[in-house]
Amino acid sequence: MRGSSPRMMGKHRRDTPYITDMRPQDILMPVAAGLCCKPGGFHIDPVRPVERAVITHGHSDHARSGHGAVLATQETLDMMRLRYGDNFAGSTQAIAYGERIKLGDVTIQFHPAGHVLGSAQIAVSCKDICIVASGDYKDAPDPTCASFESVSCDVFITEATFGLPVFHHGNAADEIRKLLASVALFPERAHLVGAYSLGKAQRVIALLRDAGYDAPIYLHGAMEKITRYYESRGVPLGDLRLVKGMKKADLAGTITLAPPSATSDIWTRRFPDPVTAFASGWMRVRARARQRGVELPLVISDHADWDGLIATIDSTGAGEVWVTHGQEDALVHWCTAKGLAARPLDLVGYGEEDEGDTMPEGEDAGA
Repeated sequence: MRGSSPRMMGKHRRDTPYITDMRPQDILMPVAAGLCCKPGGFHIDPVRPVERAVITHGHSDHARSGHGAVLATQETLDMMRLRYGDNFAGSTQAIAYGERIKLGDVTIQFHPAGHVLGSAQIAVSCKDICIVASGDYKDAPDPTCASFESVSCDVFITEATFGLPVFHHGNAADEIRKLLASVALFPERAHLVGAYSLGKAQRVIALLRDAGYDAPIYLHGAMEKITRYYESRGVPLGDLRLVKGMKKADLAGTITLAPPSATSDIWTRRFPDPVTAFASGWMRVRARARQRGVELPLVISDHADWDGLIATIDSTGAGEVWVTHGQEDALVHWCTAKGLAARPLDLVGYGEEDEGDTMPEGEDAGA
């Protein structure tokens, strides 16, 4: 596991009982709006407007507009501003990784989650208890965002998007080689890669560059703003061009990144005999690929796979694990078999990144 951070409160290990009158559920508890911290007066990634929101990352199932105040990394605030406009919240405050802020009776600290640019785990400490809410995360290398950092804690709240042993993502570079082999094999065809516009698209582009692909990469218009924002934050992505205005014949032998929904749309008619690809951890399931009409499935995920989830849980030293949004039951069973206290949180409103992430307001769907 890459990276670790010293324990925030420094006292508890898995084999040490709590010596406190406060229980973890007194600090964080699931409510209709999301994960609520009553002692701190805030919600983490609330699914409906609240007075004070602490946001883990910019995907629309976690970052919603309409809150009174929002605390997040600068990148996440910028992503929200790109999607919702300048008035997406009553007020905002940026927090850096490692910075500590006191909210009510608790102290919070953000740590890199490795999911997308600006994504964070949130460590919430009160008295002698430290709880880490992971948000979405991955422990695989990603050149477009800060690497995941394991954080020691008493209670770890983990996502479980791919929380079944069948999910093993493998090496993303191998999937990129598969894509490039297809491009070389079919020079007369265009390759359309479906990818979510925040995080996945930029990672695929960066992986292509790392593999030595230096030709122009084309973008659906809905991806331009977020991709250019990545570049403005120092992420090098090479020669990027919009598909709009290109002649059909000139797109033969090229690679285009587009929202997943666009790859099955009439928009694809502007490409010569396109090969449809989709970059997702769900492409491990062949039925999913067939259902989407995907010719070239690419198993590239921005979530931890089964091995990543259990390795992360083990690295935190947490004696208690709460599991949310995904395959909760299998991960809870694994935790209890290892002697850990574990339970599902049953939070609603979260899941695979919404394809609404692909379209900033006012963007031309046909671009």
